[in-house]
Amino acid sequence: MNSTRQTQPTYGWPVFLLIAVVGLFYVKWFPYYNRAFTAASTHSIGKSILMGTAASPPEPSLSAALDYAWAYGKAIWQAMVLGLLLGSAVQALLPAHWVARLLGKTGFGSVAAGGLLAIPGMMCTCCAAPVVVGLRARQASPGGAIAFWLGNSVLNPATLVFMGFVLGWNWTALRLVLGVLMVFGLGYLMNRLVTTRESEAADTQLAQLIAEQQTGHAFARWLQILGRMAVRLIPEYIVLILLLGAARAWLFPHVGPEIGNHIGWIVALAVAGMLFVIPTAGEVPIIQAMLSLGMGVGPAGALLMTLPPISVPSLAMLTRSFRPRVLSVVAVSVVAFGVVAGLLAIALGF
Repeated sequence: MNSTRQTQPTYGWPVFLLIAVVGLFYVKWFPYYNRAFTAASTHSIGKSILMGTAASPPEPSLSAALDYAWAYGKAIWQAMVLGLLLGSAVQALLPAHWVARLLGKTGFGSVAAGGLLAIPGMMCTCCAAPVVVGLRARQASPGGAIAFWLGNSVLNPATLVFMGFVLGWNWTALRLVLGVLMVFGLGYLMNRLVTTRESEAADTQLAQLIAEQQTGHAFARWLQILGRMAVRLIPEYIVLILLLGAARAWLFPHVGPEIGNHIGWIVALAVAGMLFVIPTAGEVPIIQAMLSLGMGVGPAGALLMTLPPISVPSLAMLTRSFRPRVLSVVAVSVVAFGVVAGLLAIALGF
C-alpha cells in the first residue's frame, strides 16, 4: 500500500483514542470485570436469551419478534452506538495511511494485527461490523478486516473466562484453539484471494483518500460519515433482528435428549448458529441451558463456534465492504468449524 503522508489535524487521533478507551471501558471492560466474579460465584451469567428456561423458543409471531428485538436491543445498544462512533471516526479522524500501513498488506502481518486489535474490543459480531466497514473504507486488507471482525467475538477474553466458570475450562480450551485457527486462518485465506487488480485498485483508492483528507474539517466529515452509516446500517439491522426473533422456533427445535450427537444435528445446529444473532457472550447461557435440558455435547460444540462470529444481520451490514465470495467463504467456513467443534467435543468426552 502507498504510505504517502498527508496533512491531518493532530487532534484527530487523540480524540479517536479517547473515544475508544473510554467507550470500551464503560461498555465492555468494567462491566465484564464485575460479571466475571458473578460467573465464578454462581456458575451462571444469566438466562438464555434464545428461550429463557423453556425447552423451545416461542412460536413465530409478531410478539416473538418484538420480544427478542427488545431483549437483544437492551443488551447491545450501547456497544452498537460505540461501534458506529468508532467505525465513522476511523474514516474521519485517523490519517488514511495509518490504517493501510497496519492492516493494508496482503500478507499474514495484517491478519495478525487485525486479530490482536480485536481482543480488547470484545464486541459482538454486529457491533464490530461498523468498525469493519470503517477499516475497509480506509483500505484495510480483506484478511486483516476479517480477522478483526471474527476476533472480537471468538477471542473475547471475557467470554472465555465466563465460559470456563459456567461450562467448564475444557470448553474454553476448545473455543480458544479453534478460535485462533478460525480468526487467523480465515484471515490469511481471505488475503490469499486478493487479486493483483484489487491490490492496485486499493492503492489508487488510498491515494484519493489521502488527497481528500487534506481538505475540509475532520469533525464535520466525521458527522457526515456517522450519519450515512447510521442511515444505511440501522434500518436493515432492525428488520433482520425482528425476522430472526420471530424465526427462532424454526432455527432451534424443541431441546431435549432427542437432539443427540448425530452428525445431522451437529450440522443443523452449526448452520442455525451461523445464521442467528446473539449479544456478546450470549452463547454461554444458551449452551448451558441446552445442555441442562439433555442436548448432546456435539450440537453444543457446534453452537460454541457458530453463534458468536457471524450472523445474517452482520453479514448484511458488510455486503458493501467485501466481495460476495469472501462473505460466502467465511459463512461456509464458520459452519465447518462448528462441525469440527461438535465432533471434537464428542471425541474428547465433554
